[in-house]
Amino acid sequence: MVVGLALLCCCSLAYADESAPLERGTAILEPSALRALDSGAFGLGRMLAPARDNAVPLTDAALFALPSMQPVRKGLEAEFDRYVETHKATLPNESIGVGTSYAFQLFDRALLESPDARFVLAGVVNRMDRAFVDPEHCGEVRLLYRLTRTTPPEAKDGEVASPRLPMTLNIVLKARSDAEAKSNSPSCAEIAKRWLSTADLQLAGPELAAKLTAPDGPLALIRPENIHRIETNLQVAHAPKSAIRDFRTDYMMKVFDYQAASGSFEEAVLEDQIDRDRLLSDAALASEFKAWLLDPVHLGELDRGMAVIPDKFLAKVAVAPTPVGFVNSDMLPAYGLVQSEAAGATAVFSEADVVGALEKAAAQGVNLQNIQSVAGFERRLNDSSCGGCHQTRGIGGFHFPGVDWMAEKPSNTVVVPGSPHFFGDQVRRRDILTSFAEGRTPDFSRGFASRPQLRGSDELAGTVYNDGWGAHCYASRDGADNDKSFSRWTCAANLSCQTGPATRFGMCFIATR
Repeated sequence: MVVGLALLCCCSLAYADESAPLERGTAILEPSALRALDSGAFGLGRMLAPARDNAVPLTDAALFALPSMQPVRKGLEAEFDRYVETHKATLPNESIGVGTSYAFQLFDRALLESPDARFVLAGVVNRMDRAFVDPEHCGEVRLLYRLTRTTPPEAKDGEVASPRLPMTLNIVLKARSDAEAKSNSPSCAEIAKRWLSTADLQLAGPELAAKLTAPDGPLALIRPENIHRIETNLQVAHAPKSAIRDFRTDYMMKVFDYQAASGSFEEAVLEDQIDRDRLLSDAALASEFKAWLLDPVHLGELDRGMAVIPDKFLAKVAVAPTPVGFVNSDMLPAYGLVQSEAAGATAVFSEADVVGALEKAAAQGVNLQNIQSVAGFERRLNDSSCGGCHQTRGIGGFHFPGVDWMAEKPSNTVVVPGSPHFFGDQVRRRDILTSFAEGRTPDFSRGFASRPQLRGSDELAGTVYNDGWGAHCYASRDGADNDKSFSRWTCAANLSCQTGPATRFGMCFIATR
């Protein structure tokens, strides 16, 4: 916990001292502008139910009563029930329920039908870096909403807690509509230019919101008809440290695609979230998956973070425990898929399979940037998934908690709008926007979740995001068998990679003697 708090503090300081914020031109994080957008066209009610009377914000009770959202509520309820049943079967001696009297403290599902809670706009993020998945629509733009109480919580010792609750709802929209894509107007280059033009704006509050939503602003293109899907992430259960277990928090992620025919959101698989349990229990499916993924073309896509795994191999829910640390364990989504002492005979990939695939890819001229070893392959399987990515360099189980603009005195824990992973990826995302704007073919590849791509920039040098204090690193040793997948994970001058006894992964801290 000390390490986690230190990292969070470091992230806060790094963001607060940034004279040129990393997210400039790629995200909208200014709190008072978000308040203005939330009270206008980008409130959740106006996005999901534009025909209703939107003078009053959409409470949870009204949100999940919408016909389009009823399948979402049903899907979440079913996963809650499965989670509780699994817990009782695997941990029968540890109680589970809502409230502090239980060993595992459940998220209170009653909040999802409460008239005193609603989802508040916490950020707007450009994801044109995902245009390799949907080039026709120039990628995505995301509206991220945080579940928040509308009635202030009770003060304790004179301090009023944040009204925010551990759940986010993410509306994923096409960066341009179907009609705009058909006419190619505006072009992807024009959309990118609109976003990049906001990088140097010296505005805040309603003035910034008005600029962003003006006819030539980036948000003028974001309308309800662009909605593609909804993504939910919530802290399903929390277990405080006790005599029999370490601190643990489980986060549940689900995705619901918008179906125009029914006008509702329907449960869907999570992109690249490998269904580990099915693969380990179905030999035929596992064999098919192995053949698909180890094909040199698909292995190259996995290496670059651009693999689009077929739905048949994917899961409809991800439960991501945190913290997971650096040691391989069954809390990681790909654990057991790659042969090891712990994986046993049911592993999908043997070491020989992976080594042979790497050699075949090299022989066919596939230039692998990240996967140089069996360990690199396994790590990429983990951090390419929704759950594995959110376990890596996140704040709890979130990459984007957003700024709490409703709190009277926000603490540092909620002032930081994004995780180290989020901020570390902004240089890459801005490079892709620049490529679009200049008419060049973007490089959509990305590094491991632990270490961002630098893209020829020194912007991240010496920071928590790359090689500075608190950065993730790999301890190379003279004369040792150093893993080529991670040998570049070094620390800045005057720092050394501090590791635990069971792993060579760690964090950059001041060298001790």
